[in-house]
Amino acid sequence: MMSSSHVLMVRSLYKRILKLHQGLPIELKAIGDQYVKSEFKNHKTAKEEEIKIFMAEWLNYAKHLEEQLSRKSSLGSSIDVGRLDSFRPEQIGQLYELHEETKKPSPFIPPENLS
Repeated sequence: MMSSSHVLMVRSLYKRILKLHQGLPIELKAIGDQYVKSEFKNHKTAKEEEIKIFMAEWLNYAKHLEEQLSRKSSLGSSIDVGRLDSFRPEQIGQLYELHEETKKPSPFIPPENLS
C-alpha cells in the first residue's frame, strides 16, 4: 500500500511534467500528455521495485526537459544503444510506437489557411 506522501510525490511529478509540456510545440505536447497520462495510469499497480525505477526515470525526464526548455535548445536526446538492452520487450514496443507517432504529419492547420 502506498503512503500518502508517496501519492503526493507522484501527483506532484505528474503535474510538473504536464506543466512542462505546455512549453512544447502543440504536436509534441499532445503526444507527450497522452503518453504521460497513460504511463502514470498503467503504473498505479506496479511493484515497488518498478515504481522506484519509474519515478527515477520520470524525474530525470522532467529535469532534462526543464533544462532544454529554459535554454531554448533542441528538444530530446538520444538513447544509448547499450541502455536498450535493459528494456523489456513491451518498452521497446512503446518506444517504437512513440517514434512512429512523431513521424506522422501534423494535423495542425495554421489559422491563415482556415478561410
